Amino acid sequence: MGSAQRVSGPDGDWMVRTVPGSQAVKTYRCPGCDHEIRVGTPHVVAWPADEYGSAEDRRHWHNGCWQARGRRGPTRRWW
Repeated sequence: MGSAQRVSGPDGDWMVRTVPGSQAVKTYRCPGCDHEIRVGTPHVVAWPADEYGSAEDRRHWHNGCWQARGRRGPTRRWW
C-alpha cells in the first residue's frame, strides 16, 4: 500500500491511503453506500487527520463513494 496523503475538504482534513486490488485481502463495508468492498477491489482507506494512527477511526471506501462524499455523505454515522 502507498503512504497516506493529507486531504483537505469541506468536510475536514483526512488522511487517505489508496489500496490496490492486489492488496485488498479482506471484505469491508463502505460508509458511502453501505455495500461491501469485496476482496480484490481497489479502494481507499480514510481517517480524520487529527486521529492519525488510530485504526478504530479508519474507514474503507469505494473510490467513487469517497469522491462523492461531499454530495452524499456517509450512509450512517461512522465518526
